[in-house]
Amino acid sequence: MFRSLLLAVLTLAAVMPVRAQQASQNPTLQKLFADEWERGLRESPENASYNGDSRFNDRWSDLSLAAIASREAEDRAALEQLHAIDRKGLSAADQLDYDTFEWNLQRSIERQKFHEYQQPISHQGGPQTADGIAEVLPFASLKDYQDWLKRLRALPTVIDQVIVLMQEGVKAGNLPPRVLMQRVPAQIAGQVVDDPAKSAFYKPFLKFPDAISASDRDRLQAEAKRLIAGDVVPAYRKLQTYFNDEYLPKTRASIAATDLPDGKAYYDFLARYYTTTDLTAEQIHAIGLKEVARIRAEMEKVKDQTGFKGSMAEFFTYLRSDPKFFYKTPDELLTAYRALAKRIDPELVKVFKTIPRLPYGVRAIPDNIAPDTTTAYYMPGASDGTRPGYYYVNLYKPEVRPTWEMLPLSLHEAVPGHHFQFARGLELPDAPMFRRTAYFVAYGEGWGLYAEQLGYEMGLYDDPYDRFGQLTYEMWRAVRLVVDTGMHAKGWTREQAIAYFKDNAAKTDQDIVNEVDRYIGTPGQALAYKIGQMKISELRDKARRELGPKFDLRAYNDAVLETGSVPLEALERHIDAWIAAQKG
Repeated sequence: MFRSLLLAVLTLAAVMPVRAQQASQNPTLQKLFADEWERGLRESPENASYNGDSRFNDRWSDLSLAAIASREAEDRAALEQLHAIDRKGLSAADQLDYDTFEWNLQRSIERQKFHEYQQPISHQGGPQTADGIAEVLPFASLKDYQDWLKRLRALPTVIDQVIVLMQEGVKAGNLPPRVLMQRVPAQIAGQVVDDPAKSAFYKPFLKFPDAISASDRDRLQAEAKRLIAGDVVPAYRKLQTYFNDEYLPKTRASIAATDLPDGKAYYDFLARYYTTTDLTAEQIHAIGLKEVARIRAEMEKVKDQTGFKGSMAEFFTYLRSDPKFFYKTPDELLTAYRALAKRIDPELVKVFKTIPRLPYGVRAIPDNIAPDTTTAYYMPGASDGTRPGYYYVNLYKPEVRPTWEMLPLSLHEAVPGHHFQFARGLELPDAPMFRRTAYFVAYGEGWGLYAEQLGYEMGLYDDPYDRFGQLTYEMWRAVRLVVDTGMHAKGWTREQAIAYFKDNAAKTDQDIVNEVDRYIGTPGQALAYKIGQMKISELRDKARRELGPKFDLRAYNDAVLETGSVPLEALERHIDAWIAAQKG
């Protein structure tokens, strides 16, 4: 799913190709966008909270079957409203918005038939991790705390709705793999506490701003403890009983998405959806094998540069196990990540003309989810600029978090990766909110992987181990193409996938298992990274070839980001127009 920068003014060249040349906006289209944005916030209060909109901070999404059916019907109605607008009469900017909106709606409607809501809980998310939203809430006023109490009061209803959805999944045979669901009981158990003050939901009440009086603090704490003990914990006990005794034994032994009802069509859809292409699973698998071979050859060269004399397998073992590549404590690891971010920041001007205004910070992934979470992730800032972006790093078991992966990881998740694309998106001039906050995985994660490679132009990869770390990360994404399609379309076992991963990438065993399980739990998503990066790199090569001495890497990188997140086909059309404009 997934952070202090220099201020800069958007250059005329950066904005002209997308919006300024065709600034006129169709009021009917813009009203549809605004209405649908508002509907999305209203129907997903959690999304509103993450976007910094506090109007719905006192509630959760309605997960009842009736509400789900209503949302699906409203999606179909919105597409009809869109198609009632004459696309040919729109400006170029409005056409891009129209096409992006249509792409999203069409796929939302297409996926309705797969009833994904029947799997409402996973090893990486669900009601057992609902407390995590507190990370983005302000807790600056009395109302903020009162809203949180209302959410606590409403949580048992959400849990009851989730149980109903799981029961629907059991009836339909739409069940997740047991190997993943075996992680969930411990997560639910973490919410079942005897002392309400030890609940993760109580964390906001451990510290108050000065604006909250002592009497209000006492009252809020007492009410929080009462709700946690009387409502929240009993609801989790109910979920625990149902999940452990009834649901988990019925989950499926297989791992492939193709084993779900209409599974082949579902995986084919996911591959197209995440990559925003028409590539088949077979084609993606072949691309992955070719990329693995290419990157493997580059790895051999860098291994030799380090002076290591053994085989690649022995080098992988050395990288995974030698103490010199690991920090001893979580605090040391966090300090090192923050120092690395400060090292990257001043070099950004080498590869960009436009630096986004929104700052970012580095935080630790919460302890209760860290063991089952990836190495790092990015949390976008609030859409109104009231909250910075955050780069979250995993400090669980620092002895499995090697130093040689930290540079490419930070370039990907923070700057100039996800923070740049999300922050620049928020700065799109005159764009509707759905475009400013859009997230197409192939574009977004493709950019993140491409950003890892910009470290070379920024002069950051001066250590061969860091260079090997960059290749390991690129290999990781190439392996994904092989492993994801292997498990979901070619009959690979989980053990085969782990072995293939371990043979070709130096990532630690902990990371590899978590990664493979992630591909099992979210089929197709992992395909988007390498496919997106290859397209962005391909377009860069095309621009360099056609522009010759006129090619400016900083201008190209700005041009990619100025579209906001779009399907790869739309990005290619934009870059082709940008190349033509640069020639003129």
